[in-house]
Amino acid sequence: MTAPAGSSGRRTRVAVVFGGRSSEHAISCVTAGSVLRALDPERYEIVPIGIATDGRWVLESGDPDRLAIAGPDRLPAVDGDRTPATIGDVDVVFPLLHGPWGEDGTIQGMLEMAGVRYVGSGVLASAVGMDKAYLKVVLQAAGLPVLPSITVTVREWVADPAAVRQRVADLGYPAFVKPARGGSSIGIGKAHSADEIDAAVEGALRHDPKVLVEVSAEGAREVEVGVLEALDGGVETTMPAEIRITGDHEFYDFEAKYLPEEATELDVPADVPDATAQEARELAERAFRAVGCEGLARVDFFLMTDGSLIVNELNTMPGFTPLSMFPRMWAASGLDYPALVDRLLSLALQRDTGLR
Repeated sequence: MTAPAGSSGRRTRVAVVFGGRSSEHAISCVTAGSVLRALDPERYEIVPIGIATDGRWVLESGDPDRLAIAGPDRLPAVDGDRTPATIGDVDVVFPLLHGPWGEDGTIQGMLEMAGVRYVGSGVLASAVGMDKAYLKVVLQAAGLPVLPSITVTVREWVADPAAVRQRVADLGYPAFVKPARGGSSIGIGKAHSADEIDAAVEGALRHDPKVLVEVSAEGAREVEVGVLEALDGGVETTMPAEIRITGDHEFYDFEAKYLPEEATELDVPADVPDATAQEARELAERAFRAVGCEGLARVDFFLMTDGSLIVNELNTMPGFTPLSMFPRMWAASGLDYPALVDRLLSLALQRDTGLR
């Protein structure tokens, strides 16, 4: 196992891994650009490793500007024709992969087998956090509130779509239809009535053979809490922040999240009662521990019209783009972006690989 950099005074060798095969490839690249820009070259020797959409691993450019969004139709991507690369001899890996084949425990398992330290949650927590259907099972078992939902597989949809339509009708409209293992709001649709369910299911199935159909939290506010492990093993949380969608967006879709010209307002901290803020922080820590997370997570909530909080999702590798809530929440809590990146690397370096 590679020993962490220490008293020798040498720079810590960090492999920043990004891109990947999922539909969130471009967002992973943007996140990597932000992290590369934040890493101090006097402290860290950076090895930028890109995974192309076809799965090829290459030694990518370390230029953050190459990984920025240049416009709605100009999203960044890993150049698969670059020099082939492997993780090699590094002290720690910062896996900035979003979605399946990365954020879902796959790369974590590979790194565990290789005995390489890495930032973030382990195999099981990463897999559970990625799969919205199983996440609900774990959260419910821990006594945490979630919205009613059903899971639909592509086999069920092809074999008996009428039965699926009836299950959705029993759940109630309006309903959100999501790829079960997706993110960045890619493939999400809202069905207001039975006339719209087919298109929503088929749209989600294009991204994942398993989809989640969930009751819409009508009138709810969307608030998020950042969770971070402390170096002493404790857990710290941020004050909740709120996402407010303006303009023509009915929900927090891809364009609202990532394209700068879109109308999204972020309140950090959220304008909520002190008791609500405290409850959100307590629920976020409970969710973090229930899933078995390590390092970091962002826990998303619906603040319902009656004042109750519902856990929506838990992200084990939240985005680090300039518009991302996780770093903004920590900056508002006194931990700026470079310090946040340093904290995550320090946590990874002090953690052993293997069972723990």
